[in-house]
Amino acid sequence: MQTDAPVNILLVDDQPENLVALEAILGGLKANLVRSTSGGEALRCLLNDDFAVILLDVQMPQMDGFEVASLIRQRQRSRDTPIIFLTAFSSNEQFMFKGYALGAVDYLIKPIAPNVLLSKVAIFIELFKKNDALRQKTEILQQQATQLKAINAELQTSEERFRLLCACSPLGVFVTDTEGNFVYTNPRFRNICCTSSDCPEEQTWLACVHADDLDLAHNSWSTYMVDGREYSQEFRFVGDSEDSHCWVSVRSARLVSEQKVFLGYVGTIENVTERRQAEAANAQVIREQTARQVAETANQMKDEFIAILSHELRTPLNSILGWSQLLRSGNLAPQKIDYALETIERNANAQKQLIEDILDVSQIVRGKLQLRCHPLGLAAVAQAALETVRPAAEAKEIALVTNLPDSPRLEVMGDMLRLQQVIWNLLTNAIKFTPKQGQVEIHVSVLDKVIDKAGVNQLDVNQLDVNQLTEAEPAPAAAYAQLRVTDTGLGIDASFLPHIFDRFRQADSSTTRAQGGLGLGLAIVHYLVEQHQGQVWAVSDGLNQGSSFTIALPLLSADPQTPAALGNHTAPWNETYALSGMAILVIDDDTDTRDFLRFLLEAQGAAVTTAVSAGEGIQLIEAHQPTLLLCDISMPAMDGYTLMQTIRTQLPAPQAQTPAIAITAHARVSDQTQAIAAGFQAHLPKPVEAEALIRTILQVIGA
Repeated sequence: MQTDAPVNILLVDDQPENLVALEAILGGLKANLVRSTSGGEALRCLLNDDFAVILLDVQMPQMDGFEVASLIRQRQRSRDTPIIFLTAFSSNEQFMFKGYALGAVDYLIKPIAPNVLLSKVAIFIELFKKNDALRQKTEILQQQATQLKAINAELQTSEERFRLLCACSPLGVFVTDTEGNFVYTNPRFRNICCTSSDCPEEQTWLACVHADDLDLAHNSWSTYMVDGREYSQEFRFVGDSEDSHCWVSVRSARLVSEQKVFLGYVGTIENVTERRQAEAANAQVIREQTARQVAETANQMKDEFIAILSHELRTPLNSILGWSQLLRSGNLAPQKIDYALETIERNANAQKQLIEDILDVSQIVRGKLQLRCHPLGLAAVAQAALETVRPAAEAKEIALVTNLPDSPRLEVMGDMLRLQQVIWNLLTNAIKFTPKQGQVEIHVSVLDKVIDKAGVNQLDVNQLDVNQLTEAEPAPAAAYAQLRVTDTGLGIDASFLPHIFDRFRQADSSTTRAQGGLGLGLAIVHYLVEQHQGQVWAVSDGLNQGSSFTIALPLLSADPQTPAALGNHTAPWNETYALSGMAILVIDDDTDTRDFLRFLLEAQGAAVTTAVSAGEGIQLIEAHQPTLLLCDISMPAMDGYTLMQTIRTQLPAPQAQTPAIAITAHARVSDQTQAIAAGFQAHLPKPVEAEALIRTILQVIGA
């Protein structure tokens, strides 16, 4: 707003000297003085500029001042411009009235007093400036009013558009304040969340969540209100009846203005029941298809297995019956008789092994395969299995490379016959799939940490030198004995490697496969190793790259409080009253188990006390000092793990050091580890064999 700019003053006089005189008087006003020597010229000046005041001479040729003033007042732009008449005639009232009638604001007689003229013009200059400022303000206000009107119109249009969108939206819409209080919901929101027509607008969707999902809804919404990240959850909403419900998807985000001011939250809810039902139906179809494919694959595998079984059983029978008939005929040459007997014996042994594998798998499937475990040296078991397969290796000119250190620390708890069967199967497979003049290596070592099943193929586990493990330096308590059989044979295809231990699975099940066998050996190996709380895995770089099979079995601990302290006692236990005079407390909530253990232990001379709960057991331990505690794990109120931790940490000595054995149906490796960590000295899975229980008791108490 330029209020300090020089204003225009129009000087109209036909005498140039009069104009000079006026300029001299008004020069100090810092105004823009515009000269005009005639009425026409003055009117032309008024076409382009606005003037604060016009000093107009009356007596002028062609057009006098009165005529000029009349024309000035006819123009809209100059209608209100102040006019001061200047004249050299004496004042005449009629003359002056004519001037005022034409719109003059003053009438001065020449010669004009400079101070009078100066003060009058200064007043009109100031008035012009104020009027000009007011005019500019008025224009600005009019512009702002116009803009505001446009904004209001646009806002009204936007609000109407938003109202229509929300009213017609297929999604429920809600808006909350910064505290999460609902301030707006659209009709669809109220339709989804409310069953009554008088549902309040501030109704929250949380009030409609099904009771089973309510905790999740409250917790997730509270977390969202704190962290402010985008919210997206699906919940069940209560339907029209207590038994009905619908699925609703709730989404929300922070509402922030253009100035980055947090205003609250805006969100939507959508009924997704149909999608959920479609997904459930699709998932059911996929599950059924998968189950059908699995069943078809299993049936195909069983059919292939039956065909292989028929082939493998009939092939040795052909040789046995054929050579038997030739022997009975008496037409064989003497040098062929030994060959015939050797062939019959070899095929009979092969058929025997097939039958044993089938029976083992049958027992595995029915869960009837039992182990008779004793402390034994793994190297000695491996050596026995090696001697059994040595003739087959020599027949194919296969070099057997062995590394079987006979260390007293390489002891495991196992069934000698079953472990020998495991190693025999691995060696037999290696020899079978290794071409003539190949090599098979068997190596025994110690791992210094427990194998992680998630990473069983990692072969960079630190190994200890078994030959350096002396009586003074036993193997670590958590160490594993590792036995690895490596061959230079056919190898294993990468696609088949994950299925190498599956039952009824063979890499080549065709009738033209080069190698015989039912493909059950590795499945039996896998089961037996796991039953010994160990692990087995296979590694191969691919076909014709050889393969490596590794088993890892827990080493016996050198801790005198554990069964491993017994050392190499592999002879069967046969004492009649091995527990004579021993006070044993049995804690088990199952009556039949307590009665069985009481009968068994008392038959061995023990004094047995029983308790039906952990609480009763603690009272008996505090009142009496038993020699040994036999405890179940799964019991009501307090389980065996908690009981053992309570005994070890809260009871005084010597009760706190009472030896304990966990007898439980939890038979996994992790269950055994958890039992030992809780304070038990040994872990026996149910069903418990009498001999195994008595031997473990003797080991735990150091008898």
